[in-house]
Amino acid sequence: MSISSALSAGVSGLSANSTRLANISDNIANSSTYGYKRVDTSFESMVINQGRGGGLYTAGGVRASTFRDVDQRGNLVTTSHPLDIAITGRGMLPVVSAAAVQSGYSTPRDLTMTTTGSFRTDDEGYLRTTSGLVLMGWPANADGTIPAQPRDSATGLRPIRIDGSQTAADPTTRITLGVNLPANDAIGGATGDVREMEVEYFGNLGNSEKMTFSFTPDVSGAAGARSNSWTMEVRDSAIIDDPATAADESLIGTYTLEFDDSQPTGGRLANVTTISGGAYDAATGMLTVTGANGPMSIDLGRYGASQGITQLSSAFSPANVTKNGSPVGSLTALAIDENGYLRATYDTGFTRTLYQVPVVDVPNPNGLIAMDNQTYKISPNSGAFYLWDSGDGPTGAIAGYAREASTTDVAAELTDLIQTQRAYTSNAKVIQTVDEMLQETTNLKR
Repeated sequence: MSISSALSAGVSGLSANSTRLANISDNIANSSTYGYKRVDTSFESMVINQGRGGGLYTAGGVRASTFRDVDQRGNLVTTSHPLDIAITGRGMLPVVSAAAVQSGYSTPRDLTMTTTGSFRTDDEGYLRTTSGLVLMGWPANADGTIPAQPRDSATGLRPIRIDGSQTAADPTTRITLGVNLPANDAIGGATGDVREMEVEYFGNLGNSEKMTFSFTPDVSGAAGARSNSWTMEVRDSAIIDDPATAADESLIGTYTLEFDDSQPTGGRLANVTTISGGAYDAATGMLTVTGANGPMSIDLGRYGASQGITQLSSAFSPANVTKNGSPVGSLTALAIDENGYLRATYDTGFTRTLYQVPVVDVPNPNGLIAMDNQTYKISPNSGAFYLWDSGDGPTGAIAGYAREASTTDVAAELTDLIQTQRAYTSNAKVIQTVDEMLQETTNLKR
């Protein structure tokens, strides 16, 4: 009868509000948990169909359904550590449990996701949180480039591991010559003194070597006539001459440099003729020679350009010479940029890209399966994942020195708590009233 259904409806009300109370308790308890996504509760009525004209009503009651609002973003909180990582918009960081790493990470099924984490190197060098989440990324090649990787699979991802005692060398691959050759030396009848300069460079093993440049003016013309021509020889100290031969094996290139003396490009490079060695590229101004440590690009400047080698009526000036590369250095710092590149900095100032951390996205974030430690796994409701470059597509950029705060609003939760308490009390009052009515019914036989 209807009075019994009222009792059942009251009980369902107590159960539904108990569920809501549990969710509110979880939200408030995690109000200071970084990366926590609040759980919301919604009520749905249950209706028991009645025959028309029966004059009776049977209460169906209510049931509670819960869901985690994963796509709601928390505020970013600034920190003081470069490996405190969050995402400025949509997307998550790929992580794997430390237990899976210890057992040998091999399958994409171990992949989980989180929106933020405070990562530090452990005793084995893995970047992990205190809760045991290891950050995943694509390893970089030796030159810092990231090889092509599948975007719909986690097979290319690897647990990020850093050797804190590692050293690295940055070989020199480019030298820029900002040199002025004295114009008064390239005159017929002059003494023809050779101008020489040494440039230190760093080999493939971080060893210090020297590249020697000698400039000999052309003084073969008539007395007082300007030739505006010099012979440049390039020698590599890393190449040792063989005593058994008379050849100058350290000589890796010989070139004739000619300069303009007309307006408005007087003193600028006009022509480079290769006598021996690598070729000069007029489009880029680069001369490529092959030394003991491989190809070396030497920037002489383009034809008619004010940068590079010049010939002006001034003293020989070899001071404006730059190069890349550095000697062997020890790791001093790690940082991640907005593009997801994890870079190591060494005490020599050299910076190398070690990994790229992608951003994981799914069509329905709220369909993900929630796990411990603010992590999530793929489910049929979430859809398949895709690995984006940080900041590309629908995803946000990766931010270092930041953590994502909990999405719990304590004031709103306390308001919901008051409403839940009132609703629970009201349902309990319904049960009490039904009990009193049933008691009155029982007392009719007395």
